[in-house]
Amino acid sequence: MERGNDTQISEFLLLGFSEDPQLQPIIFGLFLSMYLITVFGNLLIILAITSDSHLHTPMYFFLSNLSFVDICFTSTTIPKMLWNIQTQRKVITYEGCITQIYFLILFAVLDIFLLTVMAYDRFVAICHPLHYTVIMNPRLCGLLVLMSWIINILNSSLQSLMMLQLSFCTNIEIPHFFCELNHMVQLACSDTFLNNIVMYFAAVLLGGGPFAGILYSYSKIVSSICRISSAQGKYKAFSTCASHLTVVSLFYCTMLGVYLSSAATHNAHSSATASVMYTVITPMLNPFIYSLRNKDMKRALKVFFVRGTV
Repeated sequence: MERGNDTQISEFLLLGFSEDPQLQPIIFGLFLSMYLITVFGNLLIILAITSDSHLHTPMYFFLSNLSFVDICFTSTTIPKMLWNIQTQRKVITYEGCITQIYFLILFAVLDIFLLTVMAYDRFVAICHPLHYTVIMNPRLCGLLVLMSWIINILNSSLQSLMMLQLSFCTNIEIPHFFCELNHMVQLACSDTFLNNIVMYFAAVLLGGGPFAGILYSYSKIVSSICRISSAQGKYKAFSTCASHLTVVSLFYCTMLGVYLSSAATHNAHSSATASVMYTVITPMLNPFIYSLRNKDMKRALKVFFVRGTV
């Protein structure tokens, strides 16, 4: 399409999951419930950790950061979708779309970085237990989280600024419930070669790199556990990282499933449905995984509720 046909688009239409009016109240109720569970569940994790001095350790410091990021992650998309259903309007402004893309990329990749840092924490705890407190000191923990934020802010800024360089024509319908970077690039009628290069390079570097780090950490962890002679010792060592391994598997498997399903079917609506898994379901399940499988968290939550009732 020629450059002369480009027009300045001021807003887009988020088509969501279904245009059937009878399904809208069901979708609204379902997503409102999941959003509230996500926010309150992760908020409880943060409050329990901050209020219990026994949980002021590197592992729980990273977990509280992960819970905060999960709240922000879901808050980037779900409130807007609920507002659109309630007002029966599917419009999102151009500025709102770019802002949503910025925070989606920021919190999604930040999730990956924090999961990687937590894997490193478990690696040090199991493979180098005698040096754990020296290696995982408060300064290093703070530095790891700070660097994760800085790297992802720079990445999100770059991706968003490159989006601003694109021109959009008459096709303003987004077959999704939020502004997803890949969909937006596909809607553009200007040259997207550089955007695609940067997008895929960032995916490999910031997605594949941390995943390789997680695999390396767990290969060393499994090797160390196998060298433990007693069955009780093996169980205790594995139980310390079981929750994290479950969350990592859930997050990466759902993200991989989304992109494999969208690539295989080329169906935008099925891709939007699959995206719910990592944008809503995974952040909602994280508090349950960490609280139900963790005795320290169970105790901290009980203490927190007892204090609240006094």
